[in-house]
Amino acid sequence: MRRPVLALVMVIASAAAPSRIAAQGPATQSPPLRVAASSFATVEVHLNSRKIGRQWFEEDAGLTGPSRLAIAYGQPHARGRRIDGGLIPRDTVWRFGANAVTTLHSDVNFMLDTLPVRRGDYALFVLRTASGWQLIVNRGTGAWGTEYESADDVGRIALASRTRAEPEESLTIYLVPESPRPGSGYAELTGRLRIVWGATELSTGWRIIP
Repeated sequence: MRRPVLALVMVIASAAAPSRIAAQGPATQSPPLRVAASSFATVEVHLNSRKIGRQWFEEDAGLTGPSRLAIAYGQPHARGRRIDGGLIPRDTVWRFGANAVTTLHSDVNFMLDTLPVRRGDYALFVLRTASGWQLIVNRGTGAWGTEYESADDVGRIALASRTRAEPEESLTIYLVPESPRPGSGYAELTGRLRIVWGATELSTGWRIIP
């Protein structure tokens, strides 16, 4: 007698299932898949050694790898929007990228134009005014890009600017080592920081202090 009772319960359950599904309503539609308004990018230059204590060790001699100079940033894409005076505001400190603060990391002391920067981690901001462009080196790392405190400034430097014939769609940062002897395969401890977006290219020099 138990078997027919079990069969009856199964029939009732299967019959009730459609009503429960109908009561839940239609499934929620996911938003359409799109490319995000910004990406994440990094740029680095490496030395061939790392300084431990007072001694330099070749890059294959240490577990931590060679010393490096690196910039990590949210990379916004213009997507038809105005850049200078739009995405980059005038007379207002700009986050120099998208989302979280743009960060500069260095394992060595170096000069950014005429500004000495000790090894460590920093936030970078940009200021656009009628008189030109400035790069701001700030201690406020780990913050959102709009959280700027002038009291944490390490210093500011003027950026050279030029107009490009072909606009750049995405904000792109370069650390370009100078190589006065290209046949040697090596570069010097100096270079240019280049910032390109839209029709504008900004730049300044950097020099590593061994």
